[in-house]
Amino acid sequence: MQHPNLYVVTGGPGSGKTTVLRELERRGFGFLPEVARQIIQEQMQHGGDALPWRNRERYTRLMLEGSIQAFIGHQAGGEIWFADRGIPDTFGYARLTGLRDDSAIREACKEYRYASTVFLAPAWREIYETDTERKQDFAEAERTAEVVRAVYEECGYRVVELPRATPVKRAEFVLKRLEGLLNG
Repeated sequence: MQHPNLYVVTGGPGSGKTTVLRELERRGFGFLPEVARQIIQEQMQHGGDALPWRNRERYTRLMLEGSIQAFIGHQAGGEIWFADRGIPDTFGYARLTGLRDDSAIREACKEYRYASTVFLAPAWREIYETDTERKQDFAEAERTAEVVRAVYEECGYRVVELPRATPVKRAEFVLKRLEGLLNG
């Protein structure tokens, strides 16, 4: 299943992904919210243990299931949409945490394909903050960005790094790249 008009914005935690996506939404584009953050919020609210700091395997399984559901639930069409992370991000998380059996994630990465260009928000110390769902330190955020880049490239995507700039400039960068991709 392919969604060639569904573009992923990925990167490490706290790198400004969601902020640039909100700017793109303000300009009329739809976006699929980050599944991982939703899972953490739901688990914390209901006292569940599928959390990165409690039960990583269960958290990873829920992340994969939620990412697949979001992908399938997106109606393919001519309009450009953006995803706050994608299925390969689950593969990256599994790799970072040393999950032994990642075969289901690998298969999902092959079966569900986004647009071939993926935008990566690099780790950026000046804007990095922790919160109730984001507990990683900056070194882990940097490592996450590196692993996520490698995983997307391994899955056959072309990774384009976003500049360290304001959300408006980042959105303009994305739209300019898309214009080149769609017209070139």
